Amino acid sequence: MPSAESTPASVHEPDPVRPTKDDEIARSGSELIGGPIGRRALLGSSWWSPVRIIALVAIGVFALGLVQKAPCYNGAWFFGASSQYTHACYSDIPHLYQGRGFADGLVPYFDKLPGDMQYLEYPVLTGVFMEVASWLTPGSGSIQDQEQWYWMVNAGMLMVCAAVIAACVTRTHARRPWDGLLVALAPAAALTATINWDLLAVALTAAAMLMWSRGRALAFGVLLGLATAAKLYPFLLLGPLLLLCWRAGRWREYGTALAGAIVAWLVVNLPVMLFAFEGWSKFYTFSQERGVDFGSFWLIWSQNSSDPPSTETVNTMATLLMLLSCAGIAALTLTAPRRPRFAQLAFLIVAAFILTNKVYSPQYVLWLVPLAALARPKWRDFLIWQACEVAYFLGIWMYLAYTTSGDAHKGLPTDGYHWAIALHLLGTLYLCVVVVRDIVMPERDVVRRAGDDDPSGGVLDGAEDVFVLGPAAHPPRHAAHFEGPQVEWGTVSSAEPSGGSASSSL
Repeated sequence: MPSAESTPASVHEPDPVRPTKDDEIARSGSELIGGPIGRRALLGSSWWSPVRIIALVAIGVFALGLVQKAPCYNGAWFFGASSQYTHACYSDIPHLYQGRGFADGLVPYFDKLPGDMQYLEYPVLTGVFMEVASWLTPGSGSIQDQEQWYWMVNAGMLMVCAAVIAACVTRTHARRPWDGLLVALAPAAALTATINWDLLAVALTAAAMLMWSRGRALAFGVLLGLATAAKLYPFLLLGPLLLLCWRAGRWREYGTALAGAIVAWLVVNLPVMLFAFEGWSKFYTFSQERGVDFGSFWLIWSQNSSDPPSTETVNTMATLLMLLSCAGIAALTLTAPRRPRFAQLAFLIVAAFILTNKVYSPQYVLWLVPLAALARPKWRDFLIWQACEVAYFLGIWMYLAYTTSGDAHKGLPTDGYHWAIALHLLGTLYLCVVVVRDIVMPERDVVRRAGDDDPSGGVLDGAEDVFVLGPAAHPPRHAAHFEGPQVEWGTVSSAEPSGGSASSSL
C-alpha cells in the first residue's frame, strides 16, 4: 500500500461515484432525462450542482404529495366519515388544529384540553412547531377555513424540512451525491409527508448525520438532542455510535456528542418539565398506556386471538424484542470482518424499533428513508421496500374506509389489512437482511465497492480497530486465493494516513 508521500492526490480525492454507471435501474431511469452521464461531462462547472438539483426535485415531489391531498383539502376532511380514507388523503394536521386547542389559543402543555386527551401528546419541540404554525394561521373565517390555512402553513414549513433532508443526505457521502435522489423521489415519503409532523425530527436527524460525517461531534450531538426533543426515535442512534466508537477507540468524540445531545434536549425540555410537568409527561405516559394499534404484528395477533394480550404484556414483550435486537446489532458490530458503517447501524436500530413497536403509523416510513438511502444506496432494493410501503399506505386507508362505511363495507376487510401489514413488515425485513449481508460481506456493500470506507462515519472513516471480538480479531496470515471482487478499507497500521486508502479490483 503506498505511503502518504507517494500517493497521488487523485487517490485521496477520487471522482464522484456515478450511479448510472454501476446501477442498472439508475441507468435505465436516466433515459428520461437524456441517458447516463458521459465520461467527457464537465462535472462541477455549472450552477446546477447535485445538491441544488436534488433539493429542487425533493420540493417538486413534495408538491405532488400536496396535490394528492387535494380531495381532502376541498372537503373530505370536513364532510363524510370515510371519504378522507377512500381518497387516501387523511392528515392529522387539520383535525388537531381544533382538537388540541390551537384554534382557541390554548398553550400546549400548560392549558388543559377539553375531551379525553387532557394535554398535547407530542414532544416539546414538535409542540413548538405546531404552535408557531398556529400563530401564522389567520384567525378569521370559519373553522374550516382556519383548518385549511393551518394545514397549508404546516405544509410550507414541512416542505422546508423535506428540502433540508434531501440536501443533507446528498452532502453526507461526499463522493455519492446522487444517492440523495433516493430520498427526493421516494414515493412513500411524498404520500406521507403531511400526515403528521415527523419531518421535523427527520430533518434534524439528517443534519446531525451530516455533521458527524464532517467530524463535528458537538454539532452532531446538539442536533440529535433537538431531534429527540421533536420525536423519540433519534436517540436510538447513540447506541450504534457507542459500539462503533468503542471498536475504534474514539471515546472522546462520543463523549462530546453525548454531552451535546443531553444538553440540547434539556434546554428544550427542562422549562416545560419544571413549570408544566403533567403536560410535559403526557407524551411519555400516552406512549406507555397506548394499546396495540395500527400497522404492527401485535395487531394481527390481537385481532386473530380469542384472548388478546394486554397492553402491559405487549409493552413487556416489545421491550424484550427490542433489547434482543439491540444485542444482535451489538454482536454484529463487534464481530463483523470490518467495522460496519454508521449509516448501516443507524438504519438497523431504527428499523428494529419500528418492527417491534406496538404501533406503526404510515408516516413512520419517513424515519427510515434517509437512513436507507445512506445504508443501502441501491435503487432496486430501495424501490422494492418503497413498493411495500406504498401498498401499506393504501391498505390502512382502505381498511379505515371499510370500518367507517357501515353496512356498505367499502374498502379492505380485516384479513386484507393484515396482508398489508405483513407486506410492510416483509419489505422492511428484506432491506434489513440486505444491510446485514453487506456488513457480514463488506465486498457486497456498494459504498465500499466504490472504494470508500465509511463516508458518513466522520472520525470513524478509515480508523483502526482497537476492540474486536470473534474471528475478526484474529485474521488469518495468509488468506486463500479468491477470484472475485477484492476490496480494502481504511488503514492497517498506524504508519498509514488516517483517512486511509481504498482500492478495488472491480
